[in-house]
Amino acid sequence: MNSEILQVFQRELTYMAVLAQRSICKKTTRQRNLKTDICLKNMASFARKARANKWDARRDKKMFCEVDKSLPCLLCSNSQEHQNHRHCPIEWAAEERRVRAPKKMQSLWEKAWENLRNLNMETTRTRCWKDYVSLRIEAIRAEYQKMPAFLHEEEQHHLERLRKEGEDIFQQLNESKARMEHSRELLRGMYEDLKQMCHKADVELLQAFGDILHRYGSLLLQASEPVNPELSAGPITGLLDRLSGFRGKCQPIANRHIFLHGDLRSMNVGCDPQDDPDITAKSECFLVWGAQAFTSGKHYWEVHLLVSVTIIGKRRQNDKVDGEEGLFLLGCVKEDSHCNLFTTSPLVVQYVPRPTSTVGLFLDCEGRTMSFVDVDQSSLIYTIPNCSFSPPLWPIICCSHF
Repeated sequence: MNSEILQVFQRELTYMAVLAQRSICKKTTRQRNLKTDICLKNMASFARKARANKWDARRDKKMFCEVDKSLPCLLCSNSQEHQNHRHCPIEWAAEERRVRAPKKMQSLWEKAWENLRNLNMETTRTRCWKDYVSLRIEAIRAEYQKMPAFLHEEEQHHLERLRKEGEDIFQQLNESKARMEHSRELLRGMYEDLKQMCHKADVELLQAFGDILHRYGSLLLQASEPVNPELSAGPITGLLDRLSGFRGKCQPIANRHIFLHGDLRSMNVGCDPQDDPDITAKSECFLVWGAQAFTSGKHYWEVHLLVSVTIIGKRRQNDKVDGEEGLFLLGCVKEDSHCNLFTTSPLVVQYVPRPTSTVGLFLDCEGRTMSFVDVDQSSLIYTIPNCSFSPPLWPIICCSHF
């Protein structure tokens, strides 16, 4: 438009300069009925249109206000109301949000996978919880059957408390599972919303992005953490007195070390002794055979957790543990800030408090059971039933910070 105006001006001014050279143009006239100069009229019309188009363009130019998220025109963005606000063209603002959206989507994807992992864990716990509580009730009832009859009332209170705790935790697990399933749907929906928003027009994207960002923040805050179920450690009166009648000693054989391999090594349950040159710095845990093998009868001994954990296993001639006979052990794995107890053969997670000082171990060769006791609480941790072992059985001392 500017080039056209200049051309018109140039053409008209040239025409007027030619006329000025003529004498007739220098004479004064008294004529009143002057005719309109068409060329000058056209030139003025072009100038008025150009000025109007310039102001229209400034009114049509949309900006994005980063403060109140409005879309003022270029003129309004320079007004007193917006003078302290940061503005940019809507094309720039929309592109900046299209760059941010994939990062939010990646974060949602990671949160969705974490939620799915927790949901699977909660589903497994919920499915197995009632069976676990039932087995624990039967194990504690079996211990009370070996006690004097006057403990019958204590037994009833103990088992009733255990049932009540089991029902309460089962309800918590179901509620947690429902929350995670709801979070799964919300995370999926938010992910799809962000993906679709990237394909919207600039103005529509800017108007919707603020709401989606608010929902995104709220959704991350609502993420549900899994329940850490734990039954209370109920003491059994006279348990330690009864087991002490079978007390024996479990001494290690000097310089007869074996090492954890495979799955047990990956649990990081051990430490390296500082004063043993035969143990390399790469060893995560070391074990030593006990000096006494068990072939029959009942045997009870205690170990301090800060020093060792005792494992019962079948010993081969080459000082290795016979994997076919299995390891019957109590272990602890730290996951995040929570410690999970477990027993092996078969692998069972134990939802009871972690012992803090001393663990008692009771081996019944004829009954084919292996029991673990929290000595400080005088409570049963777990009894491994129907153990698939055959004599001779060897204790294994594990140098480990439990």
